[in-house]
This record gives sequence, structure tokens and C-alpha cells, in this order.
Amino acid sequence: MAFGDTLRSYVSQLLGISAYEPPPPDAGPRLDDPGVIEQREALGGNLTPLVVTRLRWYLRDLETAQALADSGYLTEAAQIYRAMRRDGVLYGLLTTRAAGLVRLPRTLEGYAEGVDELKAMNGSRSVFDEMFPPAELELLVQDAIMLKIAVAELRPVPGRAHPVMIRLEPEFLHYRWNEGRWYFRSSVGLIPITPGDGRWILHMPGGRMSPWQFGAWIPCGEAWINKTHAKLARANYGSKLANPARVLTAPLGATEPQRIGMLAKIAAWGYNSVFELPIGWDAKLLESGGEGHQVWEKDEESSNRDIRMALAGQEVTSDGGSGFINGDLFKSIRADLIQSDGDELSHTITTQALPAYLLERFGEAAMLEGVTVKWDTKTPQDRQREATTLVTASDAIAKLSSTVAGHGVEIDMPELQARFALPLKPVTETSTEKIALDLAPTDLAKVVRAKEARASRGLPPFGDERDDKTIPELEAAGQAEGQAVVAEPEPQPKPNGAPAPVPAGN
Repeated sequence: MAFGDTLRSYVSQLLGISAYEPPPPDAGPRLDDPGVIEQREALGGNLTPLVVTRLRWYLRDLETAQALADSGYLTEAAQIYRAMRRDGVLYGLLTTRAAGLVRLPRTLEGYAEGVDELKAMNGSRSVFDEMFPPAELELLVQDAIMLKIAVAELRPVPGRAHPVMIRLEPEFLHYRWNEGRWYFRSSVGLIPITPGDGRWILHMPGGRMSPWQFGAWIPCGEAWINKTHAKLARANYGSKLANPARVLTAPLGATEPQRIGMLAKIAAWGYNSVFELPIGWDAKLLESGGEGHQVWEKDEESSNRDIRMALAGQEVTSDGGSGFINGDLFKSIRADLIQSDGDELSHTITTQALPAYLLERFGEAAMLEGVTVKWDTKTPQDRQREATTLVTASDAIAKLSSTVAGHGVEIDMPELQARFALPLKPVTETSTEKIALDLAPTDLAKVVRAKEARASRGLPPFGDERDDKTIPELEAAGQAEGQAVVAEPEPQPKPNGAPAPVPAGN
């Protein structure tokens, strides 16, 4: 089976590709086509066209974006998501949730040579970090949180055995309902996306059907648009307070020319203006009570609360926390959200990115065994509870073992292991290390059992309960019975063929 066919077959099983999904279309450009490579070289390697920046958004635009997304076009949904990143509260919480996750401790398990190579340091970073730069992973997670779908390219690097993941703008994602397939509207044309083919990564934590409908961009978009309008209204209101109305009071006998002339002077009122008014004239500022701004501030506060609940799942401080200290991360973001983000990212990298790397580097056997990456998203409280459970369970097992000894029963260890989630596994020759301890003969006699001692001298076991007793226990039992227990040598038959006498004690 060819390289590509082997990879597609294996990845299809990993991803659970539906039997109804058609194969990739033969028509259209591919990333490895010579024409595509030539055009990309002319564009500096860029695959993404120029993005469209919109600075003013209204609720009707959000409704239009939802309708277009349901038709398979994520253009406006991604544009409003990118515009929302200008908001401080949203940006702080989003980066805390994403950056905090990808910088948590991670584990690599599976094919030994592949794990060793991925863990190997290449300068200041490991090979895994070279393949999946934390900054690119962070952006991928942010896209997945907001849109519930993210796309990236595994770009080959000359002179290196592993590619580098480059996150692409989700603005150019397009889903064709009639094909059940995602496309990328690139600078070289519409390219079909085949997740796990060694070049494409399609991260979809929102499910396979209409993932965009479950993204945070919808609730955050409504709150952010309301917030931006409230900020503009408050700023407009504040500008009016900074330049209050000027009121001129004319005396009863003032003529019309006098009033018009004095009004022109008041209208030209500037900084540090000084007026000398005739008797009977009066000029003052019409100032507000200064409480109207509270309407807009409450609107902004309500929008910030909606954003926090959508991204953090709880009420947290507006700064979003540092995101680099495990304790601070779990204080800012709800723990189950962090675990969900980590599990989904682990699944995507394990099933779409690592198989092609293993197949090319180590062959089919390595790919079939695979390498699994997992981020440790357990909270410090969870670790403390696990440690307490293990200590309590071990104490209980020791006491139970002592209590049931001699009653003809034993502890059901598989049941205890399942009930308390104890990390136990059967002891095998390969899983145990033989360590030689220098023990005195008297100490050695206390830990070596009779059958082991006899076997070391080439003697058969007793064949009864004495085999599991130590030498001191045998001596104590012999003294209690008024006879000495001695490990006699194997009896030899007499020359004339008569049976050997049975030794005492046997």
C-alpha cells in the first residue's frame, strides 16, 4: 500500500470518517501541486489572502453573519471575532484560557523512538515545540473557543525532518453542505481540506455538524456590540458635560441689537474668557446633574458580565489573570472548560498531525502504535484529593489485611482498585527491577522462605505449609512441638536397592 493510501486509511479509522463521506475531489488545486507551489513562492509562501478589517458593527451585522455561517461561509463570523479582540476584557480572558492551557505540563506516550525524538531538545525548545509552536497552538485554541473550528497547515521546512504548524485565518473557511467537506479559500484558489493527510489540521471541538453554532462568538458578539455602542454614547454624553450650554439673561429693557451683540460674544466663549456685563445682564453655564452616564456604565457592565460568563464560565476579575501559573489559571477559568479544551486539542494533534510524522520518520509500525500527547489539566485541588485518597486507601488496605489474616479470606484487590481508582498493574518480570541488597545472614534468614532456601541448595520443597515460613518461624514451630526442624539433604538409595528411610519430620 502506498504512503498516502496507508495514511488515509489509518487516519480515517482514527477520525471515524463516515462511510457516506466522498473521497477528496480530483479536481481543484492541492497544496503539493507544482502550480500551487509556484504561485506560493511568488507570494512569499502566503496561503491566506489579505483579511478584511471592519471597525463598526451593528446587531444586524451579527444576524447576517449567523445566516451566512449556516450557509457554510464563516467570513463575517471570523471578521467579527477578530474585531472583538480589541476589547480588553474579552482579549484578557481569551488569552488566559488559551495560553494557560498550552503551557500546562504535557505527556507523550506510545512508540518509544517517536516519543524520544519529540522530547529531544532542539536548542531551547523540544522538537514537539518546534513542530507545534506554543504561539500557534494558542491561536488555534482561541479560534476553537470562539468559532468552534480552527484550521492550520503543516508546512515542510527544508533541512528538517519535521514540519511546522502554521495557524491559518478561519475567515477563509467554507463548508459545502452537498459534499460534507470543508474548503479553504486560499490565495491560489479553493483548496479541499483533508484532515490528517500530513498537511492539513482541522480542529473542530464544536462537533462535526455546524460547529460554528456553538461558538462563543455569538453571545460575545452581541455583548461586545452593545458595549461598543454604550461606550460611544457615554463618550458623547461626556463631551456634552465638558462643553455645557451657555445661558445669557438680558434685562427687560435691552434692545434687540444689544441682545444679538451680547449673544455673539457668549457664542465665542473660549478658554480663559473674561466678560464684563452691563448692569442687569447675566451669563452662566447650564450644567447637568452628572448622573446620566450611569445608564451607559451599567450597559457596559452587563456586557462585560456576559463576556466573562461565555469565556470563563464564572464571574472573575476583568483582567483575566496571568494564565501562566496553574493556580491562577484555574481561579480564572472554570476547570471543566480547561479540561475540555485540553482533551479536544490532544485528540486533534494525536489523530491529525502525529500519524503522518511517525509514518514518514519510522514507518508503518510506528504509526500503528502511535504517539499520544495529553495536557495535564488537573487542578491542584484534584491532585490533593487524589493523594489523600491513595494514602487513605493504602492505610485501609494494610489494616484490612491484618484484620482478615487467619480467617480464610483475602482482600479483593481488583474491587478496591476499581472503587478507589488505584494505579495498580500486575507485576511482571519486565516491569520489576532486581536490586541486590547486602544483608547479613541473620537478616537474610528472616526474609527468605523455606522453599526458597531449599531451592537454593538444590532441594525440593516440603510440600506443605512449611514452605511459606521463614527459618526463624520454622525454628519457633519446632520448639513449640518439642522437636527441631532441620533441612536434611536429599535421601540417597542404598546400594542393595532397598528403599531409603524416611527422614524424621517428613
